[in-house]
Amino acid sequence: MVDSNPDKNRTSASNPTPEQIKHARIAAGLTQADAGELIYCSMRSWQQWESGESIMHPAMYELFMIKAGLIDSIEK
Repeated sequence: MVDSNPDKNRTSASNPTPEQIKHARIAAGLTQADAGELIYCSMRSWQQWESGESIMHPAMYELFMIKAGLIDSIEK
């Protein structure tokens, strides 16, 4: 039988707020340019996430948190 709703098994992760993004970057002791470089995005993208001009995907936030050493692994 084919599952008619493939998304039902996905976990629900929320997008980080601009304040969370900025706080995490500052806690890591990084500039916006350094933070962007860490996760392979431009400084402008990082600026847009921090200002709320665009929304950071939860996966990018988790990647940053892990690579910046702010969390050890993805929480389950």
